[in-house]
Amino acid sequence: MDFQIGQVIKMKKQHPCGTNAWEIIRVGADFRLKCTGCEHQVMLSRKAVEKGFKGFI
Repeated sequence: MDFQIGQVIKMKKQHPCGTNAWEIIRVGADFRLKCTGCEHQVMLSRKAVEKGFKGFI
């Protein structure tokens, strides 16, 4: 998959705030994602992001 910084992606699981849209802040072996609902940031492995990826928004 080709992910770029600034893209908004849709994940399978929702964040506790109720949204499943995430903005990509960092790309590499690990991804830093920012929730578009509450601005919370998380670090996930590339494998976890590719597994939970549902589509681009």
